[in-house]
Amino acid sequence: MNLDTRIKFRHLLCFLEIARQGSFAKAADAVAISQPAISKTLKELEELLETRLFERDKTGVELTPAGIRFMRYAAPCVQALRDGVSTLRSEEHEPPQVRVGILSTVESQLMPEVLKRLHQRHDALVVSVSTGPGAYLLGQLHVGDLDLVIGRMTDSPQIQGLIFEHLYSEAMALVVRTGHPLLAVQPLERSQISRYPLVLPLAGTTIRKHADSLFVQCAVSPSSQRVETLSPTLSRRYVQTSDAIWVAPRDAVRLDVSQGELHELQLGVSEPGGSVGICSNAARALPLPAQWLCEVVREVAVEYRQASEAR
Repeated sequence: MNLDTRIKFRHLLCFLEIARQGSFAKAADAVAISQPAISKTLKELEELLETRLFERDKTGVELTPAGIRFMRYAAPCVQALRDGVSTLRSEEHEPPQVRVGILSTVESQLMPEVLKRLHQRHDALVVSVSTGPGAYLLGQLHVGDLDLVIGRMTDSPQIQGLIFEHLYSEAMALVVRTGHPLLAVQPLERSQISRYPLVLPLAGTTIRKHADSLFVQCAVSPSSQRVETLSPTLSRRYVQTSDAIWVAPRDAVRLDVSQGELHELQLGVSEPGGSVGICSNAARALPLPAQWLCEVVREVAVEYRQASEAR
């Protein structure tokens, strides 16, 4: 049996959409066919490959190890065909484009600096930026909807089959507004931290684990008043207008602290932090615009690392 002739483009499209959506119903809507039809198409593909690609349960579907391996090749194959068709149909002078997912840890300072330098060096370049939880962005990278994901390394199963390039380690910091009561007493009384509301990363995320680790090291019981979010904008505004304490990656608050708009609480301990870097798809060659972006990210990351070591 020649699998090359029996596996059709529709099989790959349905497989990738199910992986992207995590649901047969949502995938069926996305490709404009019925749910029984998409289930039948997937069954055909699994029979041709003689393996199970998804595990099904009441909450949705999840790729099996075999499904993850197959996606490493199916996604670039489909994306390459789309790129080829797009090239033929597009305008001759359409600007180059890079599609990048950025995590909240690099959204506030690193990426704005990267984008500024990138556009200084390339007169025509479209940078399409997606934000969201790490698992979601890595899923988009797997299926070819993104060229790169930049941010703190995640322990999500979605990291399998991807290449991660470490840039620097980013520790956590506790920051408060100007005039916060905790700034009036030096040295800081750690026991007083539990009296104030906290702004924390979402539960279950890798960055939250680092935040929780910091509290364990400080022997501090976190307040039961919490805001859990990955939004730097919401976190910053809430902390600036209240007595809340923001537990944030230093990169997210570096500029605010340097400008005196927020102040870091000196805990006397240092949480080692997570690894910030670049994720790419091992099965897909990086387009030239994505290579340009990587070069500038590395450049800015070196400066960050040097500045951190100098402190």
